[in-house]
Amino acid sequence: MAETANAFADRLRARFPDAAVTVDLPRGEVGIVFDAAAYHAGCRALRDEFGFEQLIDVAGVDYLGYGTDEWDTDVSSEGFSRGVEGRGPGRFGYGQRPSAQAAQPEGEGALAVPAKRFAAVLQLLSIQHNRRVRVRCFGPDNSLPVVPSVTDLWPIANWFEREAFDLLGIVFEGHPDLRRILTDYGFVGHPFRKDFPLIGNVEVRYDAERQRVIYEPVTSVEPRVNVPRVIRQDARYATAAGEDKDLKVGSTLGPADAKKPSTGPTPVPGAAK
Repeated sequence: MAETANAFADRLRARFPDAAVTVDLPRGEVGIVFDAAAYHAGCRALRDEFGFEQLIDVAGVDYLGYGTDEWDTDVSSEGFSRGVEGRGPGRFGYGQRPSAQAAQPEGEGALAVPAKRFAAVLQLLSIQHNRRVRVRCFGPDNSLPVVPSVTDLWPIANWFEREAFDLLGIVFEGHPDLRRILTDYGFVGHPFRKDFPLIGNVEVRYDAERQRVIYEPVTSVEPRVNVPRVIRQDARYATAAGEDKDLKVGSTLGPADAKKPSTGPTPVPGAAK
């Protein structure tokens, strides 16, 4: 019989008492969070002791503005008002940075910087046990997030880590060739960071007088809300949870016209009543 998600999570907690192990229901996804100091050793143990021989993906996450939205989807599920205000991070023009905007209290608002902002997220697969696990490691310093590289454990992580470095600025210590992989030469900043301006920093045009392409600050586009930030519950899992609840209630109550079982002794055919 296959090991349940909760049983597997208990084994992880016993092996890594200092790590945070979670089970996301109803999907049954198991996740574990390592400190940067224990991240590499923990990944090695997951590979050698738990059989996670395959790394599927490495991604970077910026938690700035996490949990904040710009559109209350509880009001209506169709369309949205054109009066939505850009409360999310990244909606500012050239020369404006979040630090120049209204100061946000610690832990409040879209621009409040969380204590742990950047994380490297791994998706691991155990083919022999038919199991997956999600591994997270937060960079201890938001100004320069550094986490160990796992290229020596799973060589396929090479380009994945370069992508996270290029787009989010997460530095993978020990990476054999940590350089940009997607952005252009001379690109400034990391475009997937939440405080990177959504309209960009520069725009390109051809200058007829200079007879060459030049870069200028973005002035032709104003920050605006085209697609508002929303927080929605996945209908697939919400529906599945509701149906599962209905099935459990139905199996307990039974059909409306079903007779209740007798609590007395079973009657003998032909016996006097």
